[in-house]
Amino acid sequence: MLYWLTELSDGGDFFNLFRYITFRAGGAFLTALIFGFIFGKPLINVLRRKQGKGQPIRDDGPEGHFVKAGTPTMGGLLIIGALVTSTLLWARMDNPFVWMVLFVTIAYALIGFADDYAKVSKQNTAGVSGKVRLLLGFLIAGIASYWAAAYHPADLSYQLALPIFKDTLINLGLFFIPFAMFVIVGAANAVNLTDGLDGLAIMPVMIATGTLGVIAYAVGRVDFTEYLDVHYVPGTGELLIFAAGVAGGGLGFLWYNAPPAAVFMGDTGSLALGGALGAIAVATKHELVLGIVGGLFVAEALSVIIQVLYFKRTGKRVFLMAPIHHHYEKKGWAEPQIVIRFWIIAVILAMIGLATLKVR
Repeated sequence: MLYWLTELSDGGDFFNLFRYITFRAGGAFLTALIFGFIFGKPLINVLRRKQGKGQPIRDDGPEGHFVKAGTPTMGGLLIIGALVTSTLLWARMDNPFVWMVLFVTIAYALIGFADDYAKVSKQNTAGVSGKVRLLLGFLIAGIASYWAAAYHPADLSYQLALPIFKDTLINLGLFFIPFAMFVIVGAANAVNLTDGLDGLAIMPVMIATGTLGVIAYAVGRVDFTEYLDVHYVPGTGELLIFAAGVAGGGLGFLWYNAPPAAVFMGDTGSLALGGALGAIAVATKHELVLGIVGGLFVAEALSVIIQVLYFKRTGKRVFLMAPIHHHYEKKGWAEPQIVIRFWIIAVILAMIGLATLKVR
């Protein structure tokens, strides 16, 4: 919205700053951060008052989690409110990729909100049926995938770009749509599975989103793409502003979510942020790089899949408990120890993902 202040500029004044994506990204970060600090405590008070007993705790979960009973959930509302406000304020509103990512984020947040509400109101961990959640998730992802393909350049539309191989494109044709749907839905559910310890999910989300934001900025500039030998996707640079909003909103939320958490993100936040990661990857043609940058989320999801399949086949478990962060809890690791070490892994994977921009 503030981009339109550039119409008041003569090219050499303060208003000219609003032409620069990096300046507006900084504004988005600060806006989201301030939003989180201003509305964090009041939102937590409202959630605590409305929810009473807070998020129900799994009976079969780690023993240490029972002390968290009574902690309110739906804290993702704070993050989503911060990033949506900052994006609408600082991004160009004529950019289709911005609207595509916002659509996925808000739509997945609504699914997560319905799931959290069902859990809190019924005081059980069942929530909305998994089949319903997946059906709605794939529907939203399908719309977003067509949306992205329609605005990709003709030579990139329906193509799969491979990291490292600079000129290699695989023409998926109409199969690109289900592939992109899987990326978005998979990312949403992988982040959702990761959100099991105080502060565990939000920092890796911020790291991964920030990394994809840098990639979006790079592939949205002709000069950068020529230097890096990556595919140019005009318009994606504006997604850096969305990523900055996630970083600011995430830090505001982490202030209250740091152990011991005053509020949980809930599915409201985890599904929305995971879906946003997938949507940015699809928009920037870096779907496979997301698997590297978000490798921590991939590992969490794979641990659940492996556990379920192996148990059905043999009646035995590979991990003491899945997702894998619970495995380390069962092994005696302290919660902060798990969280910090997983953050370190997320940073390492982000650096590897960024390196694919230049390793060609």
